[in-house]
Amino acid sequence: MMAKYLLLKHYRGAPAPVNDVPMDQWTPDELSAHVQYMVDFAARLKDTGEFVDSQGLSPAGTFVRYDGEGRPPVTDGPFAETKDLIAGWMVIDVETYERALELAGELSAAPGAGGRPIHEWLELRPFLAEHSRVIE
Repeated sequence: MMAKYLLLKHYRGAPAPVNDVPMDQWTPDELSAHVQYMVDFAARLKDTGEFVDSQGLSPAGTFVRYDGEGRPPVTDGPFAETKDLIAGWMVIDVETYERALELAGELSAAPGAGGRPIHEWLELRPFLAEHSRVIE
């Protein structure tokens, strides 16, 4: 049975990667090589049937919550926002947790400054399994 996992790429909030040059200091060629690595990685997973989806995220974003009937929603607050933390994500569908770890480790090797692997930390999160329903 296949299981879905979310691979989260962080701007910050995780331990520093080995090649810790911030992305805004990379050359255009370094940035292109990084993105191409991820595109090639996703294409290979499409071929194996393990790719579900991926997206890079804009740094713009807003927290929103309900503030009561007839009132406008409340936005932002005194907390870290995902726009500061999460750079993008990929969803994979794999046979085992070990395979998910293997792929996360491989994605962590995307090149950064100087064309060297970043060795960035990725957050690996399993999707919740569908809850069984009790039928009487």
